[in-house]
Amino acid sequence: MPKVRQDAWSHEDDLLLAETVLRHIREGSTQLKAFEEVGDKLNRTAAACGFRWNAEVRKRYEKAIDLAKRQRKEKKREMAQKQKVKKDAQTQFQHSVSSKRVPTDETSSDSISSLDQVIEFLTSIKKDYESSYHSKMEMEELEQENHKLKEEKEMLEKKLSRLEKEYETLQEDYQVFMEIMDRARKMVVLDDQEQASVKSFRMDKNGNLEKVAR
Repeated sequence: MPKVRQDAWSHEDDLLLAETVLRHIREGSTQLKAFEEVGDKLNRTAAACGFRWNAEVRKRYEKAIDLAKRQRKEKKREMAQKQKVKKDAQTQFQHSVSSKRVPTDETSSDSISSLDQVIEFLTSIKKDYESSYHSKMEMEELEQENHKLKEEKEMLEKKLSRLEKEYETLQEDYQVFMEIMDRARKMVVLDDQEQASVKSFRMDKNGNLEKVAR
């Protein structure tokens, strides 16, 4: 059945895509195989996964990609070193069996020297392994920090949207309040003018009206 999924990518889809690609990089695999794996899980084509990775997701994981590439190199170097040690040990064992003679002081000294080199080499491998482990821990910490920053960003965006709405409401309330105050001021001025225009009169003792001062 062909894959025809057309809906938008969710945060969980992007996270699955990033984790899968980074794992394939660390293991020395190809990104195409990573896209195919994600496509099978999300019912999308490998091409769609590749486009999403290159267009949107990759730029958010540049540090993690560099770290995964370093881990891949360390892993290859470690495997090559282990193979070399195994090969040297087999060669030395075959040489010892084939010789079938009592070793002289010189050959004993050479064997001890070779053993010291093996111990030194194994110690170096241990250090490389510890360094690789620390690199893995650093990558996990970076991913956790990235996820935390995304959550904080979403929370701040929601808070900003809420504050903008509250500010708009305050602006509207303030405008209404100013209109009410303006109408009240005009009413007071008109009332004062009306009172000032009213004239009072009284009748004097001769029967004439005279103006009364206010």
